[in-house]
Order: sequence, then C-alpha cells, then structure tokens
Amino acid sequence: MDLPNHHVVAATPPTEAAVATTTAGASPDTDVPLRSPSPSKVSEILHLIQSDDLQQKVEAAREIRRLAKTSQRYRRHFSDAVKPLVQMLLYANSVEANEAALLALLNLAVKDETNKISIIDAGALGPIVGFLQSDHPLQEHATAALLTLSASSVNKPIISAAGTIPLLVEILRDGCMQMKVDAVMALYNLSTHPGNLNLILQAEPVPCIVDLIKSSKKSSKTAEKCTALVESFVGFEEGRIALTSEEGGVLAVVEVLESGSLQSREHAVGTLLTMCQSDRSKYREPILREGVIPGLLELTIQGSPKSQSKAQMLLRLLRDSPYPRSELQPDTLENIVSSLISQIDGEDQAGKAKQMLAEMVQVSMEQSLRHLQQRALVYTPADLPVASCASEVSSK
Repeated sequence: MDLPNHHVVAATPPTEAAVATTTAGASPDTDVPLRSPSPSKVSEILHLIQSDDLQQKVEAAREIRRLAKTSQRYRRHFSDAVKPLVQMLLYANSVEANEAALLALLNLAVKDETNKISIIDAGALGPIVGFLQSDHPLQEHATAALLTLSASSVNKPIISAAGTIPLLVEILRDGCMQMKVDAVMALYNLSTHPGNLNLILQAEPVPCIVDLIKSSKKSSKTAEKCTALVESFVGFEEGRIALTSEEGGVLAVVEVLESGSLQSREHAVGTLLTMCQSDRSKYREPILREGVIPGLLELTIQGSPKSQSKAQMLLRLLRDSPYPRSELQPDTLENIVSSLISQIDGEDQAGKAKQMLAEMVQVSMEQSLRHLQQRALVYTPADLPVASCASEVSSK
C-alpha cells in the first residue's frame, strides 16, 4: 500500500515557521493546477462516504485522499467529508478503513486551517492517540497526522491536553527515523503554546533530541527544530541540567553552531548564551571544553545580525572576566578573543582560534578598505590611484 504525503503549514502568526515533511518513500504534496472540481463527482463521493457499505466508504476515502493530495480546491469541496471520515477511525475491526480515513483526513488538513480545526472538533484526536501506541500498525500515519494538525494554534492546547506529548517522546526514542522527524516537528509546534514547554520537559525528551541532532545533517530543518527546542528548554534549570548531563549534549549544540543553517546557528548560540547568562560559573567551562571559540569567531563575521550580537556577548562571558580590564586594554573583540585563547587547553584549538582571529581581522580590514574605496570613488578625482593603493594594502 502506498505511503502518505503530508505537509505541515503554520496557520498561526508569522513567527511559527512552516514545516514540510514526508513519510519514507513519498514525495511532498504540492498544489498543482487541476481542472475545476466536478460538482457531480464531488456529490457522488460525498454520498459514498456516508454509505452503509464499508467497502464503498473505503474506496470513497481513498478517492478523497487522491484528489485532496494536490488541490486546495478539493480540500475545500470535501470539507463535509470530515465527520464521516472521523467515524471511520472508530471502526475497531478494520485497519483498512482506519488507514483509508486517516490518510484522507491528513490530505484534507494540509494547508487548510479550517479543516485542521474541524477534524479535531469532530473527535479525531481520540482514535489518533490510540494509533500512536507502539504496537499499532498506523502509528507512523498517526504521527504524521499529529504533525499536521498541531500546526493550528487552536489545536495546540487540545492536542497537548490529550496526553500526546509523552507518546511523541516515546516515538522519538523508539520510532523509525521518519517518525522521529515527524514527532520532533510536532513537539516543536506544540512548544509554541504557553505552558506546553513544561509538559514537554517533564517527558524528558532531551536525550532523544540530542541523539536526533547527532544523527541529522546539521543544516537540515530537523536540526533547526531540534536546536530551537533545546534553546527553549535551557530557559529552565531542568533543561540546562538535562543538556549538560547528556553525553555529547553541549557538543551537539556546538556542532550546529559551526555548520548549521543560519537559523540553526542562531538557536545554537542562543542556547549557549542563555546557559552562560543563567550561571556563568557553572556553564562556562563545559561550553569552553567543547571547542566553541572557532565557531563563535566565524559567527561574529558570517552570522545574522542577531547571531553576531549573541556571539560577541557569549565571547565576553566566556573569558576570565566578563568586564573590561582597564583603559589600556579596550574591550574590543580582538582583545576578548586573545584573552580567551590564552586560557584554552590544547595547542590545536588555540592554533585554530588564532588563525580564525587573524582571518576575522583580515576580513574586517578588507571590508573597511572596500568601504573607503567606494567613498573615495565618489569624492576623489578620477586620476588618483585609489585601486592601486587598496591592492597594496590587501596583499599584505
């Protein structure tokens, strides 16, 4: 039997990023131009989905799934099918009917806030939670459905109140890779609702999330959402303890800081900064021990404005004293880093940090020279050798 295609699209304020994911072996749903839905075809399928004949209902559900897969128009036209499809989830003796209905509901919910809410209102959450149990054949589809439904701000508190969070953490621990990805995305969606972070932390997800970061490409959307969750967790003392107690936990964050996407690196540096700000004496050494300095130096040059600011703040907190030493040694980034380098254990790391500091200074000089050159071209007569002057300095 073919596997489902599914998207999660944020239906809440713009701060919640849209997430798209697919089950193994499938390609993402994408809206493509189709002919206008035939009213007679829609009516026929809606009639069949309410039939007393189970096989007709199953075939109608499969047709709804197929048509809604790539068409927002069909998702709208089949909104009246939500209630009979949810009823099919309750058929205790027919996994075939359960699966056909669940996959149809999944495609109806894609990019449709109204259908997401209607599906929960119609009572789908109870059977979906039942499908999440580890021995159920529809566990993977149920995880994908929760991912999609949890993108709705209206659904978030209802889903978390139904006891789904511990089940999602169990999937993080024991599920296949695609289920783990879907589960962490669903947890991320739920974490944006006030109060849910405490519920998630109580389920002890940090070891599973650290493992997922380790096994994921650091620039992936999965690593981004994992690191965003970790950044939220370390706002609580139990979250900070869980991360530092997990072998390789801080290192996993440092690796994302070094090679993640721009957004992931911002979450990573935010995580380490929050830890250091909460208790500098407790977390400074564990952070330094994982070789964070080279990544922070790179971030001060190549990160987003917010990442650059956070990286510089963290560098100040990581040195011996977070305060300027004297008027003779100004609190420049170069002096902060030089102070840190002298404290680093291990020649390799110190050498790499010194090299990166030199490169950072060089880049800063080149940027300044380019700026001066542009100004000179505007304000200086054309016969002055501005370019040759710049080339002599930059070839140093």
